[in-house]
Amino acid sequence: MLFLATLLGLVLLAGLFIATQYNRLVTLKGRYENAFAQIAVQLKRRYDLIPNLVETAQGYLSHEKETLSAVTQARNEALAGLQVARAQPGEAAALATLSQAEGRLGQALAGFSLKVEAYPELKANETMAQLSEELASTENRIAFARQAFNDAVTLYNIQRRSFPTVLLATTLGHPQDASLLEIPGDEHQAPPKVSFH
Repeated sequence: MLFLATLLGLVLLAGLFIATQYNRLVTLKGRYENAFAQIAVQLKRRYDLIPNLVETAQGYLSHEKETLSAVTQARNEALAGLQVARAQPGEAAALATLSQAEGRLGQALAGFSLKVEAYPELKANETMAQLSEELASTENRIAFARQAFNDAVTLYNIQRRSFPTVLLATTLGHPQDASLLEIPGDEHQAPPKVSFH
């Protein structure tokens, strides 16, 4: 009888331990998914601002159609990348697609900014100044949201790799680490200038 009680106690403790590990992984995954949702909100806000910037600049930069279409195309690619990543936050391939699209968008915006700098009347345009201020503010929000996401992913990955969780992670439905969101060139370059005043 004592043997059965001990065995039952050990089974209950093992079950409690497994449940605790599972709940911890689910909680940490939920945190990085929520953090990605915050990135998505800010990226969507930026994507919504870009057509207004292009439209405002169109009259002044009518002979710069290549620059304007590059910004629009890069924005559309980044939006498509966001849709893929939103469905699978933490998935390496989805985040790589978004990361590459964001890198191209950053380059396109930097080129756009250089063109705008050459037109003092466009830089002085009140709508352009307001839009550029909103865009700069949004860029800062994106940077903070991305840092929060990467921090949450790091905590999830540490927990997933920690002993004894690493022994159970795959069985508990967490077979791989989540990926960080890194934008190409961010570590070597300053963010693109978006201030036109």
